[in-house]
Amino acid sequence: MSGEAGSKLSGKGLIVVGQIAGAFGVKGEVRVRSFTEDPEACFGYGPLLDADGATILTPARVRSLGEGFGVVAKEQRQREEWEALKGALLHVPREAMPETEGDDEVYVADLVGAEVAHADGRALGKVKAVHNFGAGDLIDIEPPTGPSFLLPFTRENFPDVDVASKRLTANPDEALLPESLQRQASDGGTN
Repeated sequence: MSGEAGSKLSGKGLIVVGQIAGAFGVKGEVRVRSFTEDPEACFGYGPLLDADGATILTPARVRSLGEGFGVVAKEQRQREEWEALKGALLHVPREAMPETEGDDEVYVADLVGAEVAHADGRALGKVKAVHNFGAGDLIDIEPPTGPSFLLPFTRENFPDVDVASKRLTANPDEALLPESLQRQASDGGTN
């Protein structure tokens, strides 16, 4: 991967690590909000990319500003250009991230495309996306037929997550499933 402005990667397999919070100062610095557990780690994964994989900024110097960081980027942009990018999410390739440390840790990007099966063996679909609207992660599942549906990503709903095999075992309350995937009492409890 090149660090040149405008270089691109596929948008697949990208992890959000931060966000542009606006311009900082008058010398072309940009203010960045980090989303990584260690806030400074956001800048150690290489160039920061947009959702399509194009390089937005390559950190040359970073300094703490209390809430966020002031970054001098290799890409020369005017204050107005950084202000126009305010709110842009900053991504890095999944491969640049460290491995997870425990069985309870996963990168949600690793879940996309995984097969989802009910604990009783019913096929529920594939993970289409993972969303977080502020109350926790939601797994967006594309069933074999019909519209996608959301399940909260909790240990109760997903007792087994096998990232290596790209398979999730789900055991949610039947009421959380679309009607077409619920066990039917008239067919002995199987669909």
